[in-house]
Amino acid sequence: MLFNYLKIGCRNLLKNKGFSAINITGLAIGMASAILIFLWIYDEVTYEQFHEKKDRIYEAWNLASFSGELHAWNTTPKVLAAAIQKDLPEVETTTRAAWPQRIQFAVGEKKINASGQTVDSTFLQVFSFPLLKGDPATALMDPLGVVVTEDLARSLFGSNDVLGKTVRIDNRKEKKITGVAATPPVNSRFQFEYLLPWADLRADGDDDSYWGNNSVRNYVLLKANASPASANAKMKVLKPRYDNEDPNWQMFLYPMSRWRLYSSFESGKETGGIIVYVRIFATIAILILLIACINFMNLSTARSEKRAKEVGIRKVAGALRGHLVGQFLGESVMIAFIAGLLAVLIVVLSLPGFNRLAEKTMRLPFGEPAFWLLLLGIIVLTGVVAGSYPAFYLSSFRPVSVLKGTFRKINALITPRKLLVITQFSIAIMLILSTIVIRKQLQYAQERQTGYDKAGLTYMFMTGDMDKNYLLIRQELLQSGAAASVTKTSSPLTQNWSDTWGIFWDGKSPDDKTDFDRFSADENLAVTAGLTMVMGRDFDLSKYPTDSTAMLLNESALKTMGFKDPLGRIVKDGDMEFHIVGVFKDFILGSPYYPTKPMVVEGAKRWFNVIHVKLNNKNSVAASLKKMEAICKKYNPQFPFEYHFTDEEYDKKFANEQRIATLSAYFAALTIFISCLGLFGLAAYMTATRVKEIGVRKVLGASVSSITGLLTKDFLKLIGISFLIGAPIAWYCMHHWLQSYPYRTAIEWWLFALTGLLTAAIAIATVGYNAIKAALANPVKSLRSE
Repeated sequence: MLFNYLKIGCRNLLKNKGFSAINITGLAIGMASAILIFLWIYDEVTYEQFHEKKDRIYEAWNLASFSGELHAWNTTPKVLAAAIQKDLPEVETTTRAAWPQRIQFAVGEKKINASGQTVDSTFLQVFSFPLLKGDPATALMDPLGVVVTEDLARSLFGSNDVLGKTVRIDNRKEKKITGVAATPPVNSRFQFEYLLPWADLRADGDDDSYWGNNSVRNYVLLKANASPASANAKMKVLKPRYDNEDPNWQMFLYPMSRWRLYSSFESGKETGGIIVYVRIFATIAILILLIACINFMNLSTARSEKRAKEVGIRKVAGALRGHLVGQFLGESVMIAFIAGLLAVLIVVLSLPGFNRLAEKTMRLPFGEPAFWLLLLGIIVLTGVVAGSYPAFYLSSFRPVSVLKGTFRKINALITPRKLLVITQFSIAIMLILSTIVIRKQLQYAQERQTGYDKAGLTYMFMTGDMDKNYLLIRQELLQSGAAASVTKTSSPLTQNWSDTWGIFWDGKSPDDKTDFDRFSADENLAVTAGLTMVMGRDFDLSKYPTDSTAMLLNESALKTMGFKDPLGRIVKDGDMEFHIVGVFKDFILGSPYYPTKPMVVEGAKRWFNVIHVKLNNKNSVAASLKKMEAICKKYNPQFPFEYHFTDEEYDKKFANEQRIATLSAYFAALTIFISCLGLFGLAAYMTATRVKEIGVRKVLGASVSSITGLLTKDFLKLIGISFLIGAPIAWYCMHHWLQSYPYRTAIEWWLFALTGLLTAAIAIATVGYNAIKAALANPVKSLRSE
């Protein structure tokens, strides 16, 4: 019997090649889209899940009030690790990781810049980064040692057998390789090429016991049977025990299982994170697959007349309804199986492009049985869902009605087929409107005034002798005509490396906990960056030597301090005093989606890490960069010339939203394509069933336009109903999504009009082809038999 069902199914596929192709294509694209999305979801939910002790690993977080709002963040003091080890008996060990740095490794004449971190000696015992060479327990104990990855070892020595060999770091330290680590998995926050021991940071004088310096990440490994709740209760009161600055300051331990997906906090409470996008794209995957299934249902039931007599004869011959249901479900699963194989091929071909778009390295795990079981499950589920309604619908025909030809319901107001079309296009409209809103939000943020001039503005990180030779470098850059102006700063203009709540001024309330962005510059900051001064002047050390302790404020800081005449006023940052010499308009240092914070720019007494260069617009960019390279190599010969364009770095702030917008657009387009495939097939069949009616109308004088309108109006009614359902749902979802952005666009009426017109135009184009083709046909051919 099963063989007979398979043979009948194959005959039906070959007999109706057009409808079979539409069904298979729609299901294949739907399944391929779902597989790609589920690969992305799997990559996200498996972040850090390779660590053997992942269930016991936690990260220390701060929880404190600033500017009247509760904040949570995950950089904490260096001294915290020792306090945790001392006061929390639930803790097995702790480990710290400093901020990632890019440094130079040299072996002979070979020089390579590599990114990595300085970590505690226990780092490799807490986290599962296996060593190919060396002992994880001792590799980071040697103050003169360094752990490198296999890739870096091969780049430096041509082999990973490098244990005990010496490398020179930043042209000033000799280090012995004490371990060779495997390259970290891509789905980890720890992306390092080297690991330096904490003793190296201590030797440089960068270790401290100041509780106000929140500059590293502290990780905690709990004992096997320890209670996280008990440990957190002690963490809550830990800081006030050692630091009396704020008795309400709390800390807590955040589990590794939530780092990637949930670590977004507002007002001190967890509000989501990437899990929001995981849920959104999981929903999109299900909806795309559902639309493909609806295509199958609609086309199968629309062709019911073709198979009605088969059902009637089988029932007269004694077939039970259950047998017929099984037959039709079997046929749909067979079609789904063919579509599934085609879907795998589509995924294989599109995965490299999808990886580039998502900035991942996902792959299809063909060698894992779980993958094939999951794929088989998706195929069977798709086949059963797609074939369920047609199977029960076709098997419900009564033999007497079928054989008399009276089983069809003509012009019913509401039919399951109409409901399915409405559902399909409601989903499509939701995705189209959502994509337009995401694009509009991205454009809205991109068009926001940055507050500085990015054109021709470059920066270089200060390496080697650049700090020592800065004045010579600046002088030659200006004299050569490569630069219009030069300034030295603490960080790039696109990044915030420091903030503080320790700013004091006359009249400040004791309860004021305003958090200030902290920046530093030597001179010519305003002219180099193109800042707009609204009061006072820029730093000018040649004219005013005391500007080394001068300060600039942005307008938000001036408003916070409440000075009516700020020039000359004294402001303290810790134990240093600064005098205000100017006020500039706010510029975006952090996220373009958030309001600018109060900001202080401190003078040359502070630290510097970056040189900003405004290129001379009288020269070509290439010519200016060539001169810059020659000058930098002259005064910093041991290090390569590396530079960054500020506008390119600023554009990276939109990378996440750009990816989401692009992915949403692709999946919305696929949804529309699958929907139109089904609509095209449905329109073709419905037109074919009315061919004699059309012939009669033409004979009686009906025009081509009236017949076309007659055939398309019913579909447009369904599209209209779909819009009334899908648009409000999309508005609600997008309104909720936009609330996560303080600086956000508005959902205006024309977005709905554009979505409605776009959907109607697509539907008309899809249905119109068949309608016009039928209207132009010669009525003689359709009425010949009458």
